[in-house]
Amino acid sequence: MNIVCLDVEGVLVPEIWIAFADAVGLPELRRTTRDEPDYAKLMAFRLGVLREHGLGLRRIQEVVAGIDPLPGAKDFLDALRAETQVLLLSDTFEQFAAPLMEKLGRPTLFCNTLDVAPDGSIAGYRMRVAQSKLATVRALQSIGFDTIAAGDSHNDLAMIRASKAGFLFRSTPAIEAANPDLPAFAEFADLLAAIRAAL
Repeated sequence: MNIVCLDVEGVLVPEIWIAFADAVGLPELRRTTRDEPDYAKLMAFRLGVLREHGLGLRRIQEVVAGIDPLPGAKDFLDALRAETQVLLLSDTFEQFAAPLMEKLGRPTLFCNTLDVAPDGSIAGYRMRVAQSKLATVRALQSIGFDTIAAGDSHNDLAMIRASKAGFLFRSTPAIEAANPDLPAFAEFADLLAAIRAAL
């Protein structure tokens, strides 16, 4: 039995932190897991910038509400879900993701959660589990699933490599160059064809 595990930001929807950085004029918040492999370090940096500028959850949610899926993403996801089971695995947060999942037709999403103070500031975050994408793929395999995975960032590589088939999608030249054995695609039609071939 197959299940496809997909990263979300950069694959199906734009990077939330980049959109937010542009909306509030803080280019330092454009750093993502494409740039920084250490997620804890990245989040500590982000939360520090938010505190410094007095920005809280509500402002981020206002920006997220205006984000649409990448062109072709919903059609790709619908086509895939018509053929096999799909699970979205993301290091985003429940408090960010809801409007985007609505626009994608409410696929199943495993992600993390924020600790929000009474004044709306973000006090911290809680990972669902350590190495959440790899841990989820391993758990699915332990109950009889063959996983096929795709993503674009450093934090996707472990789940991609642990799967029976794995792909980079719209990744960076540096990540692609460092992983020349992984098939890399830039168009949804090509990724869909590769996944179908692996099913």
